[in-house]
Amino acid sequence: MQYHVNTPEDYMEAIPEERRPYIEKLRDTINSNLPKGFQEGIGYSMLGWSIPHSTYPAGYHCDPKTPLPFLSIASQKNFVALYHMGVYADKELHDWFVGEYPKHSKTKLDMGKSCVRFKKPEAIPYELIGELVSKMTPQQWIDLYESNLKAK
Repeated sequence: MQYHVNTPEDYMEAIPEERRPYIEKLRDTINSNLPKGFQEGIGYSMLGWSIPHSTYPAGYHCDPKTPLPFLSIASQKNFVALYHMGVYADKELHDWFVGEYPKHSKTKLDMGKSCVRFKKPEAIPYELIGELVSKMTPQQWIDLYESNLKAK
């Protein structure tokens, strides 16, 4: 689902009330564990964290006017989604997350390239998400992003 909002606070108000406590806790978990240097905002109609132009002036290669995206969460129609670009771009981080997930959740991992879908929001493994988001600094993300761009 897309919410046409301009601020994280507007996003929180726009999502369905029954999802709000889960998204609030997920947002708090991310903000409490994400290394300094990422900026919270709205990107692609989702609540997201990116590297601001003040740190990475080149921006996102697909649209240089957009800050370099890193992480997003969204309340979709049938699930809560976590999009983590580091998991997509770093095989070691991906493999760590896939290996750790069963230790933190009784639900089966439902994952795409960068998307983790939680069909049961009450089963979101907040501790694991906190650990995941703490594992990559803005500079590490920039380095990984640039190395993957050059490889293509």
